[in-house]
Amino acid sequence: MAKVFSLRARAQIDNGPPMTNPRIHLAIDNCFAYKRWVEPREWARIVKQSGVSCVEASADNECDPLYTDPGYLEDWIRRVQAAREETDVTVANLYSGHGTYTVLGLASPDRRNRERILNQWLKVMIGNAARLEAGVGFFCHAFSEQILQIPQAYAQAEEALYIQLAELADYACSCAVKAIGIEQMYSPHQIPWTLQGARKLLREVFARGARPFYLTIDTGHQTGQRRFLRPPASKLRQSLQQLRVNGKLERGLWLGPDSAYAIFREAGAAPAREEGRYLQRVEEEMDRYPYLFASPEDGDPYVWLQRLACYSPIIHLQQTDGLSSAHKSFAEENNRRGIIQADKVLKAIAVAYSQSPEPGMPPPCEDIYLTLELFSETADLPVDILDRLAESVSYWRRYVPKDGLNISELLPGEESPLSATS
Repeated sequence: MAKVFSLRARAQIDNGPPMTNPRIHLAIDNCFAYKRWVEPREWARIVKQSGVSCVEASADNECDPLYTDPGYLEDWIRRVQAAREETDVTVANLYSGHGTYTVLGLASPDRRNRERILNQWLKVMIGNAARLEAGVGFFCHAFSEQILQIPQAYAQAEEALYIQLAELADYACSCAVKAIGIEQMYSPHQIPWTLQGARKLLREVFARGARPFYLTIDTGHQTGQRRFLRPPASKLRQSLQQLRVNGKLERGLWLGPDSAYAIFREAGAAPAREEGRYLQRVEEEMDRYPYLFASPEDGDPYVWLQRLACYSPIIHLQQTDGLSSAHKSFAEENNRRGIIQADKVLKAIAVAYSQSPEPGMPPPCEDIYLTLELFSETADLPVDILDRLAESVSYWRRYVPKDGLNISELLPGEESPLSATS
């Protein structure tokens, strides 16, 4: 199965037609179970009872290569395979968890740390995924403030990251892993966090070896970008006036680099007649750091799906009010306040596939795993966790009643953007 995907992707890169009508599957990230239902038979049974047969196995649930013994991982793979035979629940993807999310990882300024994450974590995960005929997704890097404050250093770190991701794409291809990709985030120190940046990353990695490398879109990871919008001139003037009156910088004012804030504070202490000159300097300083600013559309989950879902073999599903990424369930009380609606998600995916493929991008995905990624609190009652999970599956099964159906089958008739191109 994994080898078939690789051959198809290779043929599509060379001369095949682009995929326009992907197969859709509903999956569950077993992060809901970590530190509670840790044995594969346990979480597989729960997932099966909920009405799902595809799992995204989180590294947080006792399969992180940095925290678990190699012998244990061998046993874990065998137990996963046994659970598949017993329950017909398949691990469709392996995914990183909080452990690697909390460090600089692949963007560490120290080569030893980068190589440890690359060789002792990611490549081990890829190898394990290959044995399970699964895909791989991850997020294992962040740029420190020291890097972000120097454009040249940022450019070098960005380039180094692309080279490592290309190496991983090549390694995944050699292992016949069916797909590999990185999760989109929502702040400047964790790329890709903007639509433009995501396109750039996919193009740059693909250009370094023509090996498919993809994105994971998360329906709650568009809540941070609005905090990093570049303020218009009118807002700068208003905030400067408040600084003069209060003697304090307005909380939540985003100017990007520290150097822009320094100029702005100078402006607050300077005579009012010099305001224009100082604000011009602030503008010029912000111009030097375009990578620190988002656009309004970067904060819209449906725009991400419409533009890039065709390059996202995994789409993480969480309910959100648009203000925070709390990975809420799709229980009725959350849906009343939430902005994520299943029919709108499916239509947005169809829009992405109805458009012409973008030059320089990897081939569009043949399969998309809509993956419920629901977090629980430490003090949550186990019975409540399972109830929220079951309610979330029930909600999504109304729109994805069977795995493997094409997007056009899930959106029949005039409402499907694919009806004009099928």
